Amino acid sequence: MENKENPRVVKAEFVKSAQSIKDSVDESRSEVVFMGRSNVGKSSTINLLTNRKNLAKSSATPGKTQLINFFDIEYLYKDKRYPLYFVDLPGFGYAKVSKSTKEIWQKNLLEYIKNRVAIRLFIHLRDARHPNTEIDNRVEEFLKNSIRPDQKLLTIFTKIDKLNQKERSKLKKEYPNSIFLSNLKKSGAKEVHKEILSYIFGEEFDNA
Repeated sequence: MENKENPRVVKAEFVKSAQSIKDSVDESRSEVVFMGRSNVGKSSTINLLTNRKNLAKSSATPGKTQLINFFDIEYLYKDKRYPLYFVDLPGFGYAKVSKSTKEIWQKNLLEYIKNRVAIRLFIHLRDARHPNTEIDNRVEEFLKNSIRPDQKLLTIFTKIDKLNQKERSKLKKEYPNSIFLSNLKKSGAKEVHKEILSYIFGEEFDNA
């Protein structure tokens, strides 16, 4: 039976795709930005969190999606509604595009990350099987150095079910403030929801 004391997503709709900050949606709501390597499972994570099968479309070609995708999200918790946007940024690391295209793409992304006022929470998705890739470490370092006082970085490890118990324990010791997500077992989503509502809206939760 679903616990109604837990926050849940009651509305999740695709709004639009944008090439840059210039044609993005207005900044009337707080934004939760999802970042990660092209094959880390961003689409699957957004679908898991929203409890929708095909809200975010995953591409068969890693790095193919080069647009900033906006989703209209509404949480319900204790009879109160909390609207915000989920923002799916293009995956990094594997895009087979021309050098000039990649430069424009990266410029647009950097501008969005640095100048978008509405961003409150950066969610950096990392593959539990490859937790310390150089590109992930560089992205984390960049975010930590450029994040504003009203923003937060949350690391989420995907595909945690691919690890054995010993490997999981080691990863949890190495990244104690991270959340571990399994799309297969549908675990970890509750912790992400609570993190979003507590940080952006100031909601308080016990540890249960």
